[in-house]
Amino acid sequence: MATIDLGPPPPSPEGLLDGLPRRVTLTQPELRCVAERAGGAPLPFDLPPDVDGAGTGSRTALDDRLGEGGAEQAAYAEALARLPDASSTLACRGLMEEGSEALDAGVLGAVGLLATPTVAVDIDVTAGGIQARCWHRQSGNAVAALSTQDGLVFELAWFPTWAWAAELARVAVVPEDHPLGDSRVPGWVDLPHELADAAIEAARSHRHDVVPALVAQHTGRVTDDTGEALSDDEATSLLAALAAESQGRLRALVAEISGDETTTVGVVAWTLVADGWRSLRPHEADGRLHVEVARVIPEALAGDLAPVLARVRRAAR
Repeated sequence: MATIDLGPPPPSPEGLLDGLPRRVTLTQPELRCVAERAGGAPLPFDLPPDVDGAGTGSRTALDDRLGEGGAEQAAYAEALARLPDASSTLACRGLMEEGSEALDAGVLGAVGLLATPTVAVDIDVTAGGIQARCWHRQSGNAVAALSTQDGLVFELAWFPTWAWAAELARVAVVPEDHPLGDSRVPGWVDLPHELADAAIEAARSHRHDVVPALVAQHTGRVTDDTGEALSDDEATSLLAALAAESQGRLRALVAEISGDETTTVGVVAWTLVADGWRSLRPHEADGRLHVEVARVIPEALAGDLAPVLARVRRAAR
């Protein structure tokens, strides 16, 4: 079932090259064509209908998720209308046999897995002005992944489950042109969820004057990695830094698929500050909901998702 093996990957029975992830880039028309040739396999989102020569098209869930609207939506529809015929480009790239229109077996299998998974992981990432959407679908010993930044060009990948951790790390890599520097947010801190939520919202609303009062209600409950409590002034500075340095976020939603039913199991959330990612891990402490804010690297995403995926495994027993 749904597990992430963080140990060394075992050799593939068919050989190392056969076990490595495969990726293909597909335009939206190509993706639509592949899904149709795969028996009308549903994709993880709604594709917009074909646009006409004027570049018009109705808004869909994909557009909403990519945050497009107004002039951006018109430009998106115009760019979509200019993309070449999917059947011709797929045949030229060797992904579909010309004449018979038979799809590449790997592509066909990946699209089929996207449509019939047992576990779904939807990941939204915003960093450095770039917004990306990724859909990972797992069943048995295989995973298929679909991702896009603009809704026009998609990456379709498929790989064995033991390679999933590395593929998840790719999703969390900060863009190379996004500057990172020093941060005033500690590498590890634990604080009440109620305080974090209220104080950061107050700071973002430019109500900095109320943050010290909020912190005073939780004196001694904000601790560092040694277990020592931060002073109220230190806690206030921490919360101000979390709000001021926010430059992006990562949200991964895990769901179990059983027949026609989809059950949300859990969510993993990260925030991007001045020097990189911080995970936001909720837990209970002294009868209160707390959140652990910890410095993480992209390779840690699999570890954060592992407990959530383990709950899927336990629920399936």
